[in-house]
Amino acid sequence: MSMFKTVRGMRDFLPKDAENLRYVEQVTRELADLYGYEEILTPIVESHELLAAKSGEEIRQRMYVFKDLGGRKVALRPEFTASVARLVATKLRNAPKPLKLFSVGSLYRYDEPQYGRFREFWQANYELMGSEKPEADAEILTVTNHLLKKLGLRNYYIKIGHVGILRGILSQEDIVEQQQNHVMQMLDKKSWDEALTTIKQLGASQQCLTTLKKVFETRGKATFGILKKTEKTVQKYESAVAAVQNLRQILTLATTGNKFETLIEPGFARGLEYYTGIIFEAYVPELEIALGGGGRYDKLIEQFGGEPTPAVGVAPGIDRIVLAMKKQKNQFRIRTENRAVVIPVNAEMKIKAFEISSMLREVMIPTELEVTGRTVSKALSDADRREITYAVLVGPEELAEGKVVLRNLITRKQKTVEIKELVKKLKATK
Repeated sequence: MSMFKTVRGMRDFLPKDAENLRYVEQVTRELADLYGYEEILTPIVESHELLAAKSGEEIRQRMYVFKDLGGRKVALRPEFTASVARLVATKLRNAPKPLKLFSVGSLYRYDEPQYGRFREFWQANYELMGSEKPEADAEILTVTNHLLKKLGLRNYYIKIGHVGILRGILSQEDIVEQQQNHVMQMLDKKSWDEALTTIKQLGASQQCLTTLKKVFETRGKATFGILKKTEKTVQKYESAVAAVQNLRQILTLATTGNKFETLIEPGFARGLEYYTGIIFEAYVPELEIALGGGGRYDKLIEQFGGEPTPAVGVAPGIDRIVLAMKKQKNQFRIRTENRAVVIPVNAEMKIKAFEISSMLREVMIPTELEVTGRTVSKALSDADRREITYAVLVGPEELAEGKVVLRNLITRKQKTVEIKELVKKLKATK
Protein backbone atom coordinates (compact mmCIF):
# COMPACT_ATOMS: atom_id res chain seq x y z
CA MET A 1 0.00 0.00 0.00
CA SER A 2 1.67 3.23 -1.16
CA MET A 3 1.50 6.19 1.21
CA PHE A 4 2.13 8.89 -1.39
CA LYS A 5 0.03 12.02 -0.96
CA THR A 6 -0.11 15.36 -2.74
CA VAL A 7 2.34 17.99 -1.53
CA ARG A 8 0.76 20.32 1.03
CA GLY A 9 -1.35 23.04 -0.58
CA MET A 10 -1.57 21.16 -3.89
CA ARG A 11 -4.65 19.35 -5.17
CA ASP A 12 -5.68 16.56 -7.49
CA PHE A 13 -8.65 17.45 -9.67
CA LEU A 14 -10.75 14.35 -10.30
CA PRO A 15 -12.71 14.26 -13.59
CA LYS A 16 -15.74 16.24 -12.37
CA ASP A 17 -13.58 18.88 -10.64
CA ALA A 18 -11.32 19.14 -13.67
CA GLU A 19 -14.34 19.55 -15.93
CA ASN A 20 -15.72 22.36 -13.76
CA LEU A 21 -12.37 24.15 -13.68
CA ARG A 22 -11.95 23.83 -17.45
CA TYR A 23 -15.52 25.00 -18.02
CA VAL A 24 -14.90 28.28 -16.17
CA GLU A 25 -11.57 28.60 -17.98
CA GLN A 26 -13.37 28.11 -21.29
CA VAL A 27 -15.83 30.91 -20.48
CA THR A 28 -12.94 33.28 -19.61
CA ARG A 29 -11.42 32.44 -23.00
CA GLU A 30 -14.71 33.05 -24.85
CA LEU A 31 -14.96 36.47 -23.21
CA ALA A 32 -11.37 37.30 -24.16
CA ASP A 33 -12.35 36.61 -27.75
CA LEU A 34 -15.57 38.61 -27.41
CA TYR A 35 -13.72 41.70 -26.17
CA GLY A 36 -10.67 41.32 -28.44
CA TYR A 37 -8.03 40.16 -25.92
CA GLU A 38 -5.37 37.95 -27.52
CA GLU A 39 -4.00 35.00 -25.59
CA ILE A 40 -0.34 34.79 -24.68
CA LEU A 41 1.48 32.01 -22.83
CA THR A 42 4.31 32.91 -20.48
CA PRO A 43 6.53 30.52 -18.48
CA ILE A 44 5.58 29.27 -15.03
CA VAL A 45 9.25 29.70 -14.02
CA GLU A 46 10.60 33.27 -14.20
CA SER A 47 13.69 34.96 -12.81
CA HIS A 48 13.35 35.71 -9.13
CA GLU A 49 14.46 39.27 -9.77
CA LEU A 50 11.58 39.95 -12.16
CA LEU A 51 8.92 38.51 -9.85
CA ALA A 52 10.28 40.14 -6.69
CA ALA A 53 10.68 43.57 -8.30
CA LYS A 54 7.23 45.04 -7.76
CA SER A 55 4.92 42.39 -6.38
CA GLY A 56 4.80 43.71 -2.82
CA GLU A 57 6.23 42.46 0.46
CA GLU A 58 3.36 40.07 1.16
CA ILE A 59 3.84 38.09 -2.07
CA ARG A 60 7.64 38.37 -2.05
CA GLN A 61 7.76 36.43 1.20
CA ARG A 62 5.49 33.73 -0.17
CA MET A 63 7.15 32.88 -3.45
CA TYR A 64 8.43 29.44 -4.32
CA VAL A 65 12.09 30.35 -4.87
CA PHE A 66 14.89 27.98 -5.81
CA LYS A 67 18.18 27.74 -7.67
CA ASP A 68 18.05 25.81 -10.93
CA LEU A 69 20.88 23.45 -11.92
CA GLY A 70 22.69 26.34 -13.62
CA GLY A 71 22.76 28.21 -10.31
CA ARG A 72 20.20 30.83 -11.41
CA LYS A 73 17.79 32.11 -8.78
CA VAL A 74 14.31 31.46 -10.17
CA ALA A 75 10.76 31.38 -8.82
CA LEU A 76 7.33 30.04 -9.74
CA ARG A 77 5.05 32.86 -10.86
CA PRO A 78 2.78 34.11 -8.02
CA GLU A 79 0.72 36.23 -10.47
CA PHE A 80 0.67 37.06 -14.20
CA THR A 81 1.17 40.80 -14.40
CA ALA A 82 4.97 40.81 -13.96
CA SER A 83 5.36 38.32 -16.84
CA VAL A 84 3.01 40.30 -19.08
CA ALA A 85 4.85 43.53 -18.22
CA ARG A 86 8.18 41.85 -19.09
CA LEU A 87 6.80 40.91 -22.51
CA VAL A 88 5.45 44.41 -23.14
CA ALA A 89 8.79 45.95 -22.09
CA THR A 90 10.73 43.63 -24.43
CA LYS A 91 9.24 41.60 -27.29
CA LEU A 92 6.08 43.70 -27.61
CA ARG A 93 7.94 46.99 -27.16
CA ASN A 94 6.98 48.26 -30.61
CA ALA A 95 3.57 46.60 -30.87
CA PRO A 96 0.75 49.03 -31.70
CA LYS A 97 -1.31 50.19 -28.73
CA PRO A 98 -3.68 49.49 -27.13
CA LEU A 99 -2.44 46.01 -26.38
CA LYS A 100 -5.13 43.68 -25.09
CA LEU A 101 -3.66 40.49 -23.68
CA PHE A 102 -5.23 37.44 -22.05
CA SER A 103 -3.55 34.65 -20.05
CA VAL A 104 -4.82 31.71 -18.09
CA GLY A 105 -2.98 29.14 -16.00
CA SER A 106 -1.65 28.06 -12.64
CA LEU A 107 0.08 30.29 -10.10
CA TYR A 108 2.05 29.46 -6.96
CA ARG A 109 2.18 31.08 -3.53
CA TYR A 110 3.46 29.57 -0.32
CA ASP A 111 0.37 30.66 1.66
CA GLU A 112 -1.06 28.87 4.67
CA PRO A 113 -3.58 26.51 3.01
CA GLN A 114 -7.13 27.26 4.10
CA TYR A 115 -10.65 27.31 2.70
CA GLY A 116 -10.46 28.54 -0.89
CA ARG A 117 -6.75 29.26 -0.66
CA PHE A 118 -4.20 26.84 -2.03
CA ARG A 119 -0.53 26.98 -2.95
CA GLU A 120 -1.29 26.08 -6.54
CA PHE A 121 -4.27 27.94 -7.92
CA TRP A 122 -5.71 29.00 -11.27
CA GLN A 123 -6.41 32.43 -12.64
CA ALA A 124 -7.35 34.10 -15.88
CA ASN A 125 -5.88 37.50 -16.61
CA TYR A 126 -7.02 40.37 -18.84
CA GLU A 127 -4.60 43.27 -19.36
CA LEU A 128 -5.33 46.44 -21.34
CA MET A 129 -2.18 48.45 -21.99
CA GLY A 130 -1.68 51.79 -23.64
CA SER A 131 -4.60 53.91 -22.41
CA GLU A 132 -4.77 56.07 -19.30
CA LYS A 133 -8.39 56.99 -20.04
CA PRO A 134 -11.32 56.02 -17.78
CA GLU A 135 -12.78 54.09 -20.75
CA ALA A 136 -10.04 51.47 -20.30
CA ASP A 137 -10.75 51.01 -16.57
CA ALA A 138 -14.48 50.85 -17.32
CA GLU A 139 -13.88 48.13 -19.92
CA ILE A 140 -11.95 45.98 -17.42
CA LEU A 141 -14.81 46.39 -14.91
CA THR A 142 -17.29 45.47 -17.65
CA VAL A 143 -15.37 42.29 -18.52
CA THR A 144 -15.36 41.34 -14.81
CA ASN A 145 -19.10 41.89 -14.49
CA HIS A 146 -19.80 40.07 -17.76
CA LEU A 147 -17.84 37.00 -16.64
CA LEU A 148 -19.66 36.67 -13.29
CA LYS A 149 -23.01 37.22 -14.97
CA LYS A 150 -22.30 34.73 -17.78
CA LEU A 151 -21.41 32.06 -15.21
CA GLY A 152 -24.77 32.59 -13.51
CA LEU A 153 -23.43 33.85 -10.17
CA ARG A 154 -26.04 35.62 -8.06
CA ASN A 155 -25.83 38.58 -5.67
CA TYR A 156 -22.21 39.28 -6.49
CA TYR A 157 -20.81 42.75 -5.96
CA ILE A 158 -17.61 44.53 -6.90
CA LYS A 159 -15.74 46.32 -4.13
CA ILE A 160 -14.04 49.39 -5.57
CA GLY A 161 -11.44 51.83 -4.30
CA HIS A 162 -8.71 54.03 -5.76
CA VAL A 163 -5.08 54.00 -4.64
CA GLY A 164 -4.81 57.67 -5.61
CA ILE A 165 -7.06 58.67 -2.71
CA LEU A 166 -4.79 57.33 0.04
CA ARG A 167 -1.52 58.00 -1.80
CA GLY A 168 -2.68 61.54 -2.57
CA ILE A 169 -3.23 62.26 1.11
CA LEU A 170 0.02 60.61 2.24
CA SER A 171 2.14 62.25 -0.48
CA GLN A 172 0.87 65.72 0.43
CA GLU A 173 1.97 64.91 4.01
CA ASP A 174 5.49 64.13 2.63
CA ILE A 175 5.31 60.44 3.49
CA VAL A 176 7.67 58.64 1.08
CA GLU A 177 6.58 55.81 -1.20
CA GLN A 178 8.41 53.09 0.74
CA GLN A 179 6.49 54.03 3.89
CA GLN A 180 3.25 54.39 1.95
CA ASN A 181 3.69 50.80 0.73
CA HIS A 182 4.13 49.66 4.32
CA VAL A 183 0.90 51.43 5.31
CA MET A 184 -0.92 49.89 2.31
CA GLN A 185 0.09 46.40 3.47
CA MET A 186 -1.59 47.11 6.84
CA LEU A 187 -4.72 48.40 5.15
CA ASP A 188 -4.83 45.34 2.91
CA LYS A 189 -5.06 43.30 6.13
CA LYS A 190 -7.77 45.69 7.43
CA SER A 191 -5.48 46.86 10.27
CA TRP A 192 -6.84 50.40 10.19
CA ASP A 193 -5.82 51.40 13.74
CA GLU A 194 -2.30 50.11 13.25
CA ALA A 195 -2.07 52.07 9.98
CA LEU A 196 -3.24 55.28 11.68
CA THR A 197 -0.72 54.82 14.51
CA THR A 198 2.08 54.31 11.98
CA ILE A 199 1.04 57.38 9.97
CA LYS A 200 1.01 59.43 13.16
CA GLN A 201 4.53 58.22 14.01
CA LEU A 202 5.63 59.28 10.53
CA GLY A 203 4.76 62.86 11.48
CA ALA A 204 1.46 63.33 9.67
CA SER A 205 -0.72 66.30 10.61
CA GLN A 206 -3.87 66.06 12.72
CA GLN A 207 -5.84 67.06 9.63
CA CYS A 208 -4.40 64.04 7.82
CA LEU A 209 -5.34 61.62 10.62
CA THR A 210 -8.88 63.01 10.87
CA THR A 211 -9.30 62.81 7.08
CA LEU A 212 -7.99 59.23 6.89
CA LYS A 213 -10.14 58.08 9.79
CA LYS A 214 -13.19 59.43 7.96
CA VAL A 215 -12.08 57.80 4.69
CA PHE A 216 -11.69 54.42 6.43
CA GLU A 217 -15.19 54.71 7.86
CA THR A 218 -16.77 55.56 4.50
CA ARG A 219 -18.17 52.67 2.50
CA GLY A 220 -21.44 51.81 0.89
CA LYS A 221 -23.40 50.62 -2.09
CA ALA A 222 -24.86 53.99 -3.14
CA THR A 223 -22.02 54.59 -5.61
CA PHE A 224 -22.35 58.27 -6.42
CA GLY A 225 -23.45 59.29 -2.92
CA ILE A 226 -20.35 57.69 -1.39
CA LEU A 227 -18.11 59.35 -3.98
CA LYS A 228 -19.62 62.75 -3.22
CA LYS A 229 -19.09 62.24 0.51
CA THR A 230 -15.49 61.10 -0.04
CA GLU A 231 -14.71 64.07 -2.25
CA LYS A 232 -15.88 66.39 0.53
CA THR A 233 -13.80 64.49 3.13
CA VAL A 234 -10.56 64.77 1.10
CA GLN A 235 -11.16 68.30 -0.25
CA LYS A 236 -7.89 69.64 1.23
CA TYR A 237 -5.86 67.07 -0.72
CA GLU A 238 -5.78 68.00 -4.40
CA SER A 239 -4.63 64.72 -5.92
CA ALA A 240 -7.00 62.72 -3.68
CA VAL A 241 -9.87 64.83 -5.06
CA ALA A 242 -8.65 64.11 -8.61
CA ALA A 243 -8.66 60.38 -7.76
CA VAL A 244 -12.30 60.53 -6.60
CA GLN A 245 -13.22 62.37 -9.80
CA ASN A 246 -11.41 59.73 -11.87
CA LEU A 247 -13.39 57.03 -10.08
CA ARG A 248 -16.63 58.88 -10.79
CA GLN A 249 -15.82 59.02 -14.54
CA ILE A 250 -14.96 55.31 -14.64
CA LEU A 251 -18.13 54.27 -12.82
CA THR A 252 -20.35 56.53 -14.89
CA LEU A 253 -19.07 54.71 -17.99
CA ALA A 254 -19.04 51.20 -16.48
CA THR A 255 -22.60 51.39 -15.18
CA THR A 256 -24.02 52.67 -18.47
CA GLY A 257 -25.89 49.75 -19.96
CA ASN A 258 -24.53 47.43 -17.25
CA LYS A 259 -26.19 47.10 -13.92
CA PHE A 260 -24.00 45.59 -11.25
CA GLU A 261 -23.79 46.06 -7.54
CA THR A 262 -20.81 48.00 -6.23
CA LEU A 263 -19.40 48.54 -2.77
CA ILE A 264 -17.41 51.75 -2.82
CA GLU A 265 -14.65 51.66 -0.23
CA PRO A 266 -12.19 54.54 -0.60
CA GLY A 267 -9.95 53.26 2.22
CA PHE A 268 -9.38 49.87 0.66
CA ALA A 269 -5.91 48.68 -0.44
CA ARG A 270 -4.66 45.57 -2.27
CA GLY A 271 -1.50 43.62 -1.52
CA LEU A 272 0.31 44.46 -4.76
CA GLU A 273 2.52 47.54 -4.70
CA TYR A 274 2.29 48.49 -8.33
CA TYR A 275 -1.28 49.87 -8.39
CA THR A 276 -1.63 53.56 -9.22
CA GLY A 277 -5.38 54.06 -9.80
CA ILE A 278 -8.65 52.18 -9.41
CA ILE A 279 -8.47 48.88 -7.51
CA PHE A 280 -11.31 46.41 -7.15
CA GLU A 281 -12.29 42.90 -6.02
CA ALA A 282 -15.35 40.78 -6.75
CA TYR A 283 -17.30 38.95 -4.03
CA VAL A 284 -20.35 36.77 -3.46
CA PRO A 285 -22.09 36.75 -0.04
CA GLU A 286 -21.40 33.01 0.42
CA LEU A 287 -17.59 33.40 0.46
CA GLU A 288 -15.31 35.65 2.47
CA ILE A 289 -12.54 35.54 -0.11
CA ALA A 290 -12.40 37.61 -3.30
CA LEU A 291 -13.29 35.84 -6.55
CA GLY A 292 -10.79 38.00 -8.38
CA GLY A 293 -9.46 41.49 -8.48
CA GLY A 294 -7.48 44.04 -10.39
CA GLY A 295 -6.66 47.64 -10.93
CA ARG A 296 -4.62 50.22 -12.75
CA TYR A 297 -0.81 50.19 -12.74
CA ASP A 298 0.70 52.94 -14.87
CA LYS A 299 4.37 52.72 -13.88
CA LEU A 300 5.17 49.01 -13.93
CA ILE A 301 6.24 48.65 -17.55
CA GLU A 302 8.77 51.47 -17.44
CA GLN A 303 10.15 49.99 -14.21
CA PHE A 304 10.88 46.86 -16.23
CA GLY A 305 12.74 48.96 -18.79
CA GLY A 306 9.88 49.51 -21.25
CA GLU A 307 8.37 52.73 -22.58
CA PRO A 308 6.07 54.52 -20.10
CA THR A 309 2.82 52.59 -20.68
CA PRO A 310 -0.43 53.09 -18.78
CA ALA A 311 -2.15 49.78 -18.01
CA VAL A 312 -5.15 48.28 -16.24
CA GLY A 313 -6.07 44.65 -15.67
CA VAL A 314 -8.09 42.05 -13.80
CA ALA A 315 -7.36 38.51 -12.68
CA PRO A 316 -10.47 36.35 -12.08
CA GLY A 317 -9.72 33.41 -9.75
CA ILE A 318 -10.89 30.35 -11.65
CA ASP A 319 -10.91 27.85 -8.79
CA ARG A 320 -12.53 30.37 -6.43
CA ILE A 321 -15.27 31.03 -8.99
CA VAL A 322 -15.84 27.25 -9.17
CA LEU A 323 -16.17 27.23 -5.37
CA ALA A 324 -18.71 30.09 -5.48
CA MET A 325 -20.71 28.34 -8.21
CA LYS A 326 -20.82 25.16 -6.10
CA LYS A 327 -21.90 27.12 -3.03
CA GLN A 328 -24.74 28.65 -5.02
CA LYS A 329 -25.52 25.26 -6.60
CA ASN A 330 -25.03 26.76 -10.05
CA GLN A 331 -25.11 24.83 -13.28
CA PHE A 332 -21.75 24.17 -14.84
CA ARG A 333 -21.69 23.01 -18.43
CA ILE A 334 -25.13 21.87 -19.57
CA ARG A 335 -24.67 18.89 -21.84
CA THR A 336 -26.99 19.19 -24.79
CA GLU A 337 -25.37 16.78 -27.22
CA ASN A 338 -26.17 13.09 -27.36
CA ARG A 339 -23.46 10.70 -26.26
CA ALA A 340 -23.33 7.14 -27.52
CA VAL A 341 -21.78 3.84 -26.51
CA VAL A 342 -21.34 1.08 -29.07
CA ILE A 343 -21.70 -2.43 -27.62
CA PRO A 344 -20.90 -5.60 -29.60
CA VAL A 345 -23.21 -8.37 -28.39
CA ASN A 346 -20.50 -11.00 -28.94
CA ALA A 347 -16.82 -11.24 -29.84
CA GLU A 348 -17.54 -11.65 -33.57
CA MET A 349 -19.19 -8.21 -33.64
CA LYS A 350 -16.08 -6.40 -32.35
CA ILE A 351 -14.76 -5.30 -35.74
CA LYS A 352 -18.11 -3.90 -36.85
CA ALA A 353 -18.50 -2.12 -33.48
CA PHE A 354 -15.11 -0.47 -34.01
CA GLU A 355 -16.15 0.61 -37.49
CA ILE A 356 -19.44 2.11 -36.28
CA SER A 357 -17.84 4.01 -33.39
CA SER A 358 -15.26 5.51 -35.79
CA MET A 359 -18.05 6.55 -38.17
CA LEU A 360 -19.90 8.34 -35.33
CA ARG A 361 -16.77 10.12 -34.08
CA GLU A 362 -15.99 11.28 -37.63
CA VAL A 363 -19.15 13.40 -37.46
CA MET A 364 -18.29 14.58 -33.93
CA ILE A 365 -20.80 12.49 -31.98
CA PRO A 366 -19.12 11.70 -28.62
CA THR A 367 -18.87 7.90 -28.72
CA GLU A 368 -17.44 5.30 -26.40
CA LEU A 369 -16.80 1.70 -27.30
CA GLU A 370 -17.35 -1.22 -24.95
CA VAL A 371 -13.75 -2.41 -24.56
CA THR A 372 -13.88 -4.79 -21.61
CA GLY A 373 -15.88 -7.65 -23.13
CA ARG A 374 -18.69 -7.27 -20.56
CA THR A 375 -22.18 -8.67 -21.05
CA VAL A 376 -24.67 -6.34 -22.70
CA SER A 377 -26.60 -5.76 -19.46
CA LYS A 378 -23.41 -4.86 -17.52
CA ALA A 379 -22.30 -2.55 -20.32
CA LEU A 380 -25.73 -0.86 -20.33
CA SER A 381 -25.77 -0.23 -16.58
CA ASP A 382 -22.24 1.23 -16.84
CA ALA A 383 -23.43 3.55 -19.64
CA ASP A 384 -26.26 4.72 -17.35
CA ARG A 385 -23.82 5.55 -14.61
CA ARG A 386 -21.79 7.60 -17.09
CA GLU A 387 -24.85 9.57 -18.25
CA ILE A 388 -24.64 8.32 -21.82
CA THR A 389 -27.82 8.98 -23.80
CA TYR A 390 -27.81 6.20 -26.42
CA ALA A 391 -26.49 2.67 -26.73
CA VAL A 392 -25.87 1.15 -30.15
CA LEU A 393 -26.12 -2.65 -29.92
CA VAL A 394 -24.34 -4.51 -32.71
CA GLY A 395 -25.82 -8.01 -33.10
CA PRO A 396 -25.60 -10.63 -35.90
CA GLU A 397 -29.32 -10.76 -36.89
CA GLU A 398 -29.66 -6.99 -37.29
CA LEU A 399 -26.27 -6.68 -38.92
CA ALA A 400 -27.25 -9.17 -41.62
CA GLU A 401 -29.84 -6.56 -42.70
CA GLY A 402 -27.40 -3.63 -42.38
CA LYS A 403 -29.06 -2.56 -39.12
CA VAL A 404 -28.31 -2.12 -35.39
CA VAL A 405 -30.44 -1.70 -32.28
CA LEU A 406 -30.56 1.88 -30.99
CA ARG A 407 -31.55 2.08 -27.33
CA ASN A 408 -32.49 5.40 -25.71
CA LEU A 409 -31.03 5.13 -22.20
CA ILE A 410 -33.28 7.89 -20.85
CA THR A 411 -36.67 6.62 -22.06
CA ARG A 412 -35.50 2.95 -22.09
CA LYS A 413 -37.12 2.52 -25.53
CA GLN A 414 -35.28 0.82 -28.34
CA LYS A 415 -35.73 0.30 -32.06
CA THR A 416 -33.89 -1.26 -34.95
CA VAL A 417 -32.42 1.30 -37.34
CA GLU A 418 -30.36 1.18 -40.49
CA ILE A 419 -26.68 1.89 -39.91
CA LYS A 420 -26.78 4.69 -42.47
CA GLU A 421 -29.65 6.35 -40.56
CA LEU A 422 -27.73 6.20 -37.26
CA VAL A 423 -25.94 9.53 -37.62
CA LYS A 424 -29.19 11.39 -38.36
CA LYS A 425 -30.91 9.81 -35.34
CA LEU A 426 -28.05 10.64 -32.97
CA LYS A 427 -27.61 14.18 -34.28
CA ALA A 428 -31.23 14.96 -33.36
CA THR A 429 -31.50 16.69 -29.98
CA LYS A 430 -32.28 14.57 -26.94
